[in-house]
Amino acid sequence: MPLVLSVLQGPQKGRRFELPDNEPQLIGRSSEALELTDQTISRRHAELTPDDGRWHICDLNSANGTYVNGIRIAQRQTLRPGDQIRTGNSLLLFGVEAPQQFRNAPLEEAAIDVHVEAAFGSNDDSLIMAVPEPSSAAVVQLKVVYELTRLIASFTDRGVLLEKVMDLIFEVFQADRGFILLQEEPDHWSEPVVIRHRVKPENPQEARLTVSRTIVQHVLSKGEGVLTSNAMSDQRFAPGDSVQRYGIRSALCVPIKFKDQIFGVIHLDSQIINYTFTEDQLRLLTAIGVHTGLALANAQLYSEQLQGERLAAVGETVASLSHSIRNILQGMRGGADVVELGLKKSNTQLMRNGWAIVSRNLDRIYGLTLNMLAYSKQRTPELDLTNINQLLEDAVQLLQKQYDDKQAALITDLDQDMPPVPLDAGGMHQAVVNLLNNALDAVESERGFVILGSKYDHEAQRAHIRVTDNGVGMNQRQLQQLFEPFQSTKGQRGTGLGLVVTKKVVEEHGGHIDVESKSRQGTTFTLTLPARGGVAEASADTQGA
Repeated sequence: MPLVLSVLQGPQKGRRFELPDNEPQLIGRSSEALELTDQTISRRHAELTPDDGRWHICDLNSANGTYVNGIRIAQRQTLRPGDQIRTGNSLLLFGVEAPQQFRNAPLEEAAIDVHVEAAFGSNDDSLIMAVPEPSSAAVVQLKVVYELTRLIASFTDRGVLLEKVMDLIFEVFQADRGFILLQEEPDHWSEPVVIRHRVKPENPQEARLTVSRTIVQHVLSKGEGVLTSNAMSDQRFAPGDSVQRYGIRSALCVPIKFKDQIFGVIHLDSQIINYTFTEDQLRLLTAIGVHTGLALANAQLYSEQLQGERLAAVGETVASLSHSIRNILQGMRGGADVVELGLKKSNTQLMRNGWAIVSRNLDRIYGLTLNMLAYSKQRTPELDLTNINQLLEDAVQLLQKQYDDKQAALITDLDQDMPPVPLDAGGMHQAVVNLLNNALDAVESERGFVILGSKYDHEAQRAHIRVTDNGVGMNQRQLQQLFEPFQSTKGQRGTGLGLVVTKKVVEEHGGHIDVESKSRQGTTFTLTLPARGGVAEASADTQGA
């Protein structure tokens, strides 16, 4: 989609120029490409040039100068989508469609019990604010808009976002108090979520904010910002109203709005006798309200998307677990049938064969249950100084019979200089057992071997656990899916959670897992673990004491 240059102000307001990909464009009265009839610009005023996928602008010694975002340029400058270019009395918008001008909404006199100096409609047009002449006010407004754009992209937490918005408001507006109030549902709003004072009240009672329901209700119902002044002298305020109570003399209140949805209001007020907010400030605060509404809409969409992804993940998990459990139950049902047949025939060997099937599937359901618990539970490992070699030998003793039944060799190569390492022994034992089980399934009967080794890196102060097999290995596609839940290379014999749990346990320890494998050439898993940590040092101190 080509970039465009839209005329926001000037004799050709509403005109739209498409910029070609690789051709410089001249801005001026004598230009054939970007010809402007504005008599306040030069015949050859400025030039747009493409370079490495970006557009740049330079002034051609024009009489009135060229301004970008309110600042006169003296040399070639890179343009970004959304930048405003002023040449004479013409204001151009680079990169996006030209917005419509602000529309003032009529205000019903009887709808609000305050003296309204001005009202300003809140709509999508408030996102871009163009000042008639380059000025310091234009620079301030552009700075606010750019900062709001950054906030929208940076924060998805609603509370943090609103606090940052209020920080920005108090940098720009000379307000004594301010609050942001959200409307959780139509015709119902609760306490303000953000309250800010220019000077922190000494009395905690004064820090509590009493909201003028009259002003807020009008802004929420009409969807427009209002400016009130001389509120103290308005006889229609009751003596107990917050305006009288806090000495408010001027106030701004604008809706936080995106499209047709009103999220709440931003309210500012001043107690200074000779200070009154201006209509320009009302317009700027209205634009801030629209940007904040956009940010809240984004946060809401993000939350809904996250919830949808969670539900989809839950559905996928349930489906995968149901499939795994069904396979295991089918195996147990088959083994039970063999046992029942052996009982009918009084055949001891048949009963042993059936029980072996049942026992094997009991081990599978037990392993699946442990992995499910480890995978789903968010926990902090309980670190304690652990003898890694002893932990590995315990894992070998647990699985030695399975290796003997398959006639596969299980070899240990342990570093005798391995010091005690801070580990959660239970979690790491489960991780190593998962690797040894996978290695056993990967090797061939009578020809397969698995090497379980440990090594300590004194320089890096890290411990390594390595499991190497001479099995079938994995191709590139299998390696890419290796740590995805419920992705198993063992068919119905696998649950697809063993390696996921192993990776999770290692990362909980602050370590990482590496894999080297080629099809038909075996596989090596290496667990790298930090050998020092706060818990370990505390344990050592305790032991020394």
